[in-house]
Amino acid sequence: MCGIVGIVSSNQKELSKIASATRTLSKRGPDNKSTSKFDNLSLGHTRLSIIDTSKAANQPFSDATERYTIVYNGEIYNYKELKEELITDQIRFTTSSDTEVLLQLYIKYGEACLEKLNGFFAFAVFDKKKNSLFVARDRMGIKPLLYYFDGEQFIFSSELKAILTFNIKKEIDKVSLFNYLQFNYIPTHNSILENVKKLKPGHFIFIKNINKLTETIEEETYYEIPYNTETTIQTTAFNYDKSQEMLRNLLDDAVQKRLVADVPVGTFLSGGVDSSIISLLAKQHKPDLQTFSIGYQDEPFFDETNYANAVAKKIGSHHHVFSLSNDDLYKNLNDILDYIDEPFADSSAIAVYILSKNTKEHVSVALSGDGADEMFSGYNKHMAEYKSRNPGLTESVVKAGHLLWRNLPKSRNSKITNINRQLYKFSVGARLPHKTRYWKWAGILNEEKANYLLKEELIFNPQRLSDTAFEYKKRKDDLLQYIRKEGNINDVLYTDMKMVLPNDMLRKVDSMSMANGLEVRTPFLDHRLVNFTFTLPSAFKINADMKKKILQDAFKAELPEEIYNRPKHGFEVPLLEWFRNELKSKIEDDLLSDEFIETQGIFNVSATRELKQKLFSNNPEDVQATIWALIVFNSWWKKYIQN
Repeated sequence: MCGIVGIVSSNQKELSKIASATRTLSKRGPDNKSTSKFDNLSLGHTRLSIIDTSKAANQPFSDATERYTIVYNGEIYNYKELKEELITDQIRFTTSSDTEVLLQLYIKYGEACLEKLNGFFAFAVFDKKKNSLFVARDRMGIKPLLYYFDGEQFIFSSELKAILTFNIKKEIDKVSLFNYLQFNYIPTHNSILENVKKLKPGHFIFIKNINKLTETIEEETYYEIPYNTETTIQTTAFNYDKSQEMLRNLLDDAVQKRLVADVPVGTFLSGGVDSSIISLLAKQHKPDLQTFSIGYQDEPFFDETNYANAVAKKIGSHHHVFSLSNDDLYKNLNDILDYIDEPFADSSAIAVYILSKNTKEHVSVALSGDGADEMFSGYNKHMAEYKSRNPGLTESVVKAGHLLWRNLPKSRNSKITNINRQLYKFSVGARLPHKTRYWKWAGILNEEKANYLLKEELIFNPQRLSDTAFEYKKRKDDLLQYIRKEGNINDVLYTDMKMVLPNDMLRKVDSMSMANGLEVRTPFLDHRLVNFTFTLPSAFKINADMKKKILQDAFKAELPEEIYNRPKHGFEVPLLEWFRNELKSKIEDDLLSDEFIETQGIFNVSATRELKQKLFSNNPEDVQATIWALIVFNSWWKKYIQN
């Protein structure tokens, strides 16, 4: 796990900035920083040593002929098998690293090497003889890779902050800003800046000659999740019991592969089904397993450590609980805001940051349960979607009670107000067409409310003919193309894998763990398991009584009964009380002050003033989520745009 950066340019002054750009990635790789410069190319790398911790495996790494040079972020879990294959072809190795294996695979197979890899990665290989550059990202988008191209220079990196080191145009992408206000993250491969894109999962870029950059950079696909979107999947080649067995075997192998490291390895354990299963399997292969979770001293409604403790006791792991106060959250605020180099306001990132920070004191690698919710229908919105498509008497009553739910107090901060919030959300969504409903339930704000937050000259009507409205519709249609009226929940899950997983969940875990030099591995996202999961009918995953049905049933006998059918909170943090107390002055006197909003010229002062009033009212609803989005954006704007 590392940080990579590279620039192709004829401007030598820009090429010389590679050392500064590399330093911005130091937290991703605290063990070593190195750069290499060629005629029109500079490469930089920061290293978190996990496999072969010797200096010989530092990067940028070149083969013996020095024709090929690689910078690479990630882990290849089947590298030992691949190495044996290469050795039979008389290829010699100077290290025991997976980096050298990856480079030799590329030398031998070119882009076809990607099909052989089991792991997560973002890497670039420079061929000095051909002056070519090959850049690739893993199948699921676990590892980030952003790139900038303006026709004259091509820059890529693990993080936007390294790209911002160079002299680039810093124009805000208006559609991305609008999407950010809707979702609290940017749901597409676009970034907050024009000309900066995120390389799509399962894609690569090949520049044939870096001395002759063309006007366009084309991304090419090497992997798509195999899913039949033409017809509804009703059958599978295996029955339910056989499918459970296959699921167990695939996941067990995925966990076992991800325990390989030359440094200590543990697991995140929230007490939810996903992390509990990963910890259970890891303990079977690693008797001295350490598990890690966090709790909230001041907010018992959000605290779930009792579930994690029960699982740890059941499997016999050495369990660590980090019990946090609201003050602990506040103390980490500035570090978190400082590390965010592109607006990202999923507030659970705060919890991931603190969990990673504390976990790093014990291990350098942690396995997580990320990906299971998207694959097996684990979110509340999945059950709501199922019941919208298969309504009974209860659903009809809830739908009819729309006006009642609308007038009741709603927030995530207590059991009753959270139920009111969910009832109202369902009553609204159940009335909508399938694609419109998905868009609404995936987001925080609708188009009208997102527009209201913007200053008048930035408001746009998606129905109006304009370049911005056209681009917004194009991106939205692309994201929703798999949601079909005649389809099933698998359509929703497939869309989540494309939209929510790489741009929200994986982005959050990568950035917050890497901010603390911790590598997080995700066994559920082994591509063999993902491929298998999308052959299963939706009836194996969800019914009127249970989410993640096959996953729960496959491991139910080995885990505590109390973790099943429990309410799902997600990895939430108690923002409301925090904003009303510890963060009140930062909201009112700094980042959301009327004076700052006026001077900045992006947001509507009246709208932000109303948000602050609602925050301190008896019916805050979900206002804290939007306030957090504005805090994050304005902090980013001050650091990277204003200055």
